[in-house]
Amino acid sequence: MPDPDILPGLEIPPVYTTEFHLHHRDCVEGMKKMDAESVDLVVTSPPYNLGIKYQSYDDNLSTSEYLQWSLEWAGEVNRVLKPEGSFFLNVGSIPANPWMPHELALSLRDLFHLQNTIHWIKSISVTPKGSAEPVSVGHFKPINSKRFVNDCHEFVFHFTKSGKVPVDRKAVGVPYVHKSNISRWSHTEGDDRRCRGNNWFIPYETIVSRNKERPHPATFPVELARKCIDLHGVDPLEATMMDPFLGIGHAAIAAGDRSISQFIGFEIDEDYLAEAKNRVE
Repeated sequence: MPDPDILPGLEIPPVYTTEFHLHHRDCVEGMKKMDAESVDLVVTSPPYNLGIKYQSYDDNLSTSEYLQWSLEWAGEVNRVLKPEGSFFLNVGSIPANPWMPHELALSLRDLFHLQNTIHWIKSISVTPKGSAEPVSVGHFKPINSKRFVNDCHEFVFHFTKSGKVPVDRKAVGVPYVHKSNISRWSHTEGDDRRCRGNNWFIPYETIVSRNKERPHPATFPVELARKCIDLHGVDPLEATMMDPFLGIGHAAIAAGDRSISQFIGFEIDEDYLAEAKNRVE
């Protein structure tokens, strides 16, 4: 008999659950145990080598040591990534060391094609139309300096093996402000959605206690990982996603939100891993 609580003609969509594999292991060792070309999507943010105080990692390598280590783990990412897969690498800098993100990206050019460079905007100041005064929205870490301005953005490098992987631009798109453009341009195909571009304004959520709500010194927002998933356009029911530097699990949460079939994460710190498991469970 039909369920009396369901109205005729309405169907409840199926609920799909992500299968999480979260490992307390060095990511290089972990990836070496994985099959080649078994991952559709990698979204990660490694240590930036900027002296950040992690619990179980020394973030003060020499530049040559850091780049050599990056080639080691990125080489394993290359091995496990499918030919049509996407590798989204979030990395930031500090005003005193602005070259690091670019040096890291350049060090990987023999492994990957740099297909897109996305700017994660954490804070922005704009003057609204009709207003005389600018407003600032978002969050950033302020500095007290006579040389530098506050750093309000980070990079997300989109690497692929061929540089020719199709992406779903409209999945992270925005509506047209002037609706006449929908019919004016044939490429819209009547859809009120256009490419967002490579500037993604994604502020951190406001928190009361960092130790309780974000117990990790360097995280990216879950929404940033969601947008990477959406842009790649992966079929979630058949997809495997990985984060070699799991932290407290923001990429894993995004994978669950998007019903990715399987998520693999590696983390060397037991406390961060425990927090990640709590968040996804």
